[in-house]
Amino acid sequence: MKLAVWTYEGPPHVGAMRVATGMTGLHLVLHAPQGDTYADLLFTMIERRNHRPPVSYTTFQARDLGADTSGLFTSACRDAHARFQPQALMVAASCTAELIQDDPGGLAEAMDLPVPVIALELPSYQRKENFGCDEAFLQICRTLAKPMPRSDRVTCNILGPTALGFRHRDDLAEITGLLSEMGIEVNVAAPMGASPADIARMGRAHFNVLLYPETAESAARWCEKELGQPYTKTIPIGANATRAFIEEVRTLSGSTLPVDEARMRQPWWAASVDSTYLTGKRVFLFGDGTHVMAAAKVARDEMGFEVCGMGCYNREQARPLRALAKEFGLDALITDDYLEVERAIEDAAPEMILGTQMERHIGKRLGIPCAVISAPVHVQDFPARYSPQMGFEGANVLFDTWVHPLVMGLEEHLLHMFRDDFEFHDEAGPSHHGGHAPRNDPGAPAAPAAADEGGSMPPPSAPPAQPDTPSLPDNIIWLSCAERELKKIPFFVRGKARRNTEKFALEKGLHEISVDTLYEAKAHYAR
Repeated sequence: MKLAVWTYEGPPHVGAMRVATGMTGLHLVLHAPQGDTYADLLFTMIERRNHRPPVSYTTFQARDLGADTSGLFTSACRDAHARFQPQALMVAASCTAELIQDDPGGLAEAMDLPVPVIALELPSYQRKENFGCDEAFLQICRTLAKPMPRSDRVTCNILGPTALGFRHRDDLAEITGLLSEMGIEVNVAAPMGASPADIARMGRAHFNVLLYPETAESAARWCEKELGQPYTKTIPIGANATRAFIEEVRTLSGSTLPVDEARMRQPWWAASVDSTYLTGKRVFLFGDGTHVMAAAKVARDEMGFEVCGMGCYNREQARPLRALAKEFGLDALITDDYLEVERAIEDAAPEMILGTQMERHIGKRLGIPCAVISAPVHVQDFPARYSPQMGFEGANVLFDTWVHPLVMGLEEHLLHMFRDDFEFHDEAGPSHHGGHAPRNDPGAPAAPAAADEGGSMPPPSAPPAQPDTPSLPDNIIWLSCAERELKKIPFFVRGKARRNTEKFALEKGLHEISVDTLYEAKAHYAR
């Protein structure tokens, strides 16, 4: 464990909270000091849940460490059972409480409570949040799920969705509808929406659909071994993967019902004339392993992008991600250090980033558009609208989400190209406000009307352009003509062009950057 300004994953007990919060009838008692109760805000503020997570804390303080902290835990367990009457109780220690070694599992089992007690051993200083999800769900299944006769109709369980997961709510709805179209009923979807009683009847299903390996692969493997339930290996993100998922489900279920693809518009839209300018755009991907691997295939095979870098922060997915990166001719970046990710993105100089909320901030600093494809995410990525990542509608959402930053980039590029036109110059004001009302800035000189000078080129009296980036060695200056030429370059690669030109000028011992210098640098780095 290390302290950081930003972190991709929380400690394992946050993962256990995600599982408990997604379920019903389950209560988590967390042995934790006052400072570790912050996690409630993740669900009520970021995910916008209208109720607190089903978690009770012991909230011991420094003065309690010299007394009996185990007594605080047993009291919290009794109080939680008496107040909430859960079908099952899950107990764990936070990263701080782990140090005092009170053994919450042993204490809870010795209390002889009238409900099943699920004890979690979470190595907070070796593992992280996704491990906490995976381990918590595995122990829930081990404790509650039992072998039983199969249902008369072919049914399946959906494994993996949790609280605070990236679009888990909508993915679950999309895949449930897709399975229904194939004539397959969902027996249990868990952890999200399931109760301990639902977990107990998981054995009735004929097979399992694994949506998120990070949070449920261990449980899927356990069910395969103990309950005799095979599970799907294809993650249905993108048009091609969704079709492959349907074929895999048909193999497991014997379903032959047709599936209507009419509502999936992504393949045609990605190939249509007005999308061809996207072809060959260089993208860098970073996030959890599952979403990055799926998104890389969609980016290359369905959208026509060039993947120039990929990586993940969860080391559990490092091996398959490295194998996929090798197929792309890349070396995978496996790290949980956002500064290392930022350096890799800056070196790759992509035209777009597909990443997490962290990469969105990195993209803002580097001037590179970013679309979010993976947790961790912020409040804007828990939309009120239906917005899955999986299935046919998920393919449509991917197209819209990924293309939007590039379309906005193209729009900004066009505005820069015509920035001296009478309608688009900086003093014209927003055109949708009517009358092109000029900005009310008494200190700013009025811009000359370029229309009077015969077109959108700047008139001779136009003031010299100001540089986009003020930081520059003292002995190098940009001539105004070079600045104007630089602004013709699309904004999402303009920063790289500026840096390369300045580096070229330094190497050549030049003190002024002219238009000729700009093009000489371009030719130099194009070799």
